[in-house]
Amino acid sequence: MTAAATSEPTVRPVKIAGVSTPIFAVLALCVAALFYGALALVGNEYLYFAGYVVLQFVVMATAWNILGGYCGYVNFGSAAFFAMGAYTTVSVYTVITDMSKTLVGQLLGTIPPPLLLVGLIVFAGVIAGLVGLGMGYLTLRLRGVFFSIATLALSVVLQTLVVNWDFVGGSRGAYVIRPNEFPLLPGGFIGYLFVIMLLLVVVALTVARGIERSRLGFGFAAIRDDEVAAEAAGVPTLRLKLIATTISGALMGMAGAPFPYYIGYLQPASAFGLEYAVNAIAMPMVGGTQSWFGPLIGAVLLGSFQQWATVSISSVLNLLIVGLLLIFFVIVAPNGIIGFIGDLSRKRRLAKLARAAIGDGVRP
Repeated sequence: MTAAATSEPTVRPVKIAGVSTPIFAVLALCVAALFYGALALVGNEYLYFAGYVVLQFVVMATAWNILGGYCGYVNFGSAAFFAMGAYTTVSVYTVITDMSKTLVGQLLGTIPPPLLLVGLIVFAGVIAGLVGLGMGYLTLRLRGVFFSIATLALSVVLQTLVVNWDFVGGSRGAYVIRPNEFPLLPGGFIGYLFVIMLLLVVVALTVARGIERSRLGFGFAAIRDDEVAAEAAGVPTLRLKLIATTISGALMGMAGAPFPYYIGYLQPASAFGLEYAVNAIAMPMVGGTQSWFGPLIGAVLLGSFQQWATVSISSVLNLLIVGLLLIFFVIVAPNGIIGFIGDLSRKRRLAKLARAAIGDGVRP
């Protein structure tokens, strides 16, 4: 044997054409800055309120898609992770207000609210990520509808615990008083919350795109296409699924952390609202589940339409609108908007090739 034959093969990293993840993050930040600048020029404070909700759903849809779209595991427990982030904020706020005489309460009380919110978002992401890891370890050996039912049970269990936990308000809810003014940004503290959520959108989209164009994303795709074949090929499916549940749960928890400051009064019915579970699934389905761009498109379209319906018609119609649009896309475009455009483009290319073949004298 030669030395070349006995040496181990070199594993080369997979290279995909396109913009690298750091450059994508910079471009996303630039687009976010332009978007915020456009809203600031308009000068309508309501746009910060409505825009916050839409951006919140962009993060939720992107987080859900990491597990549900990339891996093919449908998660019905999105509201649980969102509420986990929200009640993390409520817990810290309760320590600051009701336990102000303790050392921990005094230390937290010295932190300015804007800076405290950033810390709460990180802390909520860690808590929700750990819960996602634990949930995945307990449930990811289940597949299909059994996994979905298990995630729904998680939401029910957490809601029951919160309802009976007086420290965070229990069933009566809890108030979180936000500052009225934020001198550095237009729109007051709501404008600051809008900027925070805009930055979370950049983080979520960067993470999703980075996963999609990495070996981790290829492993997720193998699980989605055929998990048994992936296991037979040596793909560490359980480890990859645990990574997916951790990242997905962390992003959802981070999306929920600013919510108590936004709404002012948090109760279990609002934190565990059905709209979070439904929208987190419907928005990627409408936009397309196999690309980072699909949840963004679906969340912007559905979220904007819901905000318009809330102001023009009634907020009660939100879930009805989502349900009707979801049925429409399942029938007309089961792969979402991105998949529908891709199918049209593919058909046009095939038709063009067929016409070219006929023009060259090729006959079937």
